[in-house]
Amino acid sequence: MIAGSWPPRSLAKLGPSPPPSALPTASPLPANDSQCGEQILSYGNVEKVVIGAVLSLITLLTVAGNCLVVISVCFVKKLRQPSNYLIVSLALADLSVALAVMPFVSVTDLIGGEWIFGRLFCNVFIAMDVMCCTASIMTLCLISIDRYLGITRPLTYPVRQNGKCMAKMILCVWLLSASITLPPLFGWAQNVNDEKVCLISQDFGYTIYSTAVAFYIPMSVMLFMYYQIYKAAKRSAAKHKFAGFPRPEEMEGISMNGVVKLHKEAEECTNFSRLLKHDKKNISIFKREQKAATTLGIIVGAFTVCWLPFFLLSTARPFICGTACSCIPLWVERTFLWLGYANSLINPFIYAFFNRDLRTTYRNLLQCRYRNINRKLSAAGMHEALKLAEKPEFVL
Repeated sequence: MIAGSWPPRSLAKLGPSPPPSALPTASPLPANDSQCGEQILSYGNVEKVVIGAVLSLITLLTVAGNCLVVISVCFVKKLRQPSNYLIVSLALADLSVALAVMPFVSVTDLIGGEWIFGRLFCNVFIAMDVMCCTASIMTLCLISIDRYLGITRPLTYPVRQNGKCMAKMILCVWLLSASITLPPLFGWAQNVNDEKVCLISQDFGYTIYSTAVAFYIPMSVMLFMYYQIYKAAKRSAAKHKFAGFPRPEEMEGISMNGVVKLHKEAEECTNFSRLLKHDKKNISIFKREQKAATTLGIIVGAFTVCWLPFFLLSTARPFICGTACSCIPLWVERTFLWLGYANSLINPFIYAFFNRDLRTTYRNLLQCRYRNINRKLSAAGMHEALKLAEKPEFVL
């Protein structure tokens, strides 16, 4: 991804495979064209099998999970809503990471860090890596904004019901993500690209620009949106806790005349019924806000845990080590990089955990029960459709 030091900047020709060992070892290599010595990880046969199996499992699960999201939203009528277009966009970005990025990173890691796919493909690969990861991050940011506006301004935020507006927002996200890949292709901060090294530029200015646009700004927006939703949910909880019914003092002064008593009792029954309906509506809003706060909180938390270590390292490395070489142990860089990629794996499972319709769809798709999905979801949601002013459930 963006400022990742991968593969190593300086690589010597690989000699005979080292004997298996309990732990991976690092071997210093002499400087080459980039005038920078680097360490590569040498694994024994057992370590290669274990690492290869783990990386392959991460890749396959990422592909499967995000394919389920795309299929579910595209083919299930209840989930085919404008707000869920964001989920499809996020799933496509994560799916692109799994298909176009993870396999090449896995192979490069297993052979010690040497780039074997050629100079031409190096620039294509870097562009795909940067664009897909950035699109995933920015879509998460857009989801947080969408949820905030949907909760705090349900009557004045029309984008949820307008598919064209949502499509334009998604297009802007992808165009902005692609724009980060352009500077190295047009002369500013060119990528390191020779027969053995494929590395995005470590230029100071480009590093600040790319990490800020791709991570720090979106993360700040997501944290702010979550804080605002959390405050709204907290206020709603306080109102729900202290809401009450008409106090007994309001009944003082009522005539003891039987007709008047009956009239007052009938009036109070009517008021009580209206209060119950109003209370049901408030409870529904309260539950929506609580669910939105919880879901978005977990999404933001997972995103921060996965990507923050990598971007902190990427931002600090040029200032600590300079632009010519990396003084960070390679295994640390690779661990943080794969931790970031893992965010593309966990997103589909977060959605399924918090959304009953998506869980039901996943289960039916995995059991090959395609024909019954829409009917089952319709039957399960009949009681929700009878609620006053109740909106369809969204994925997020």
